[in-house]
Amino acid sequence: MSLGSAFAIYFVIWWVTLFAVLPFGVKTQGEAGEVVPGAPASAPAKVDIVRIFVRNTIVASIVFAALYWLMEYSGLSILDIPLPS
Repeated sequence: MSLGSAFAIYFVIWWVTLFAVLPFGVKTQGEAGEVVPGAPASAPAKVDIVRIFVRNTIVASIVFAALYWLMEYSGLSILDIPLPS
């Protein structure tokens, strides 16, 4: 895998895992008891975006490492995925 491909694949994995990691540990305004007028009670009370990005980077790095190992060392390739004909 070339360096450019690795960066592109990592970026896509990072972006997709962001949406999976984003809701973890978020406390809603309804749970906090401080609903801002005009906002739904399900809106986040406080967002710590740096913590979310760090968690996401860790998860994305693990997923990328597993994918890299599968592609480089296990002998599997994209051509091994069965496609409908």
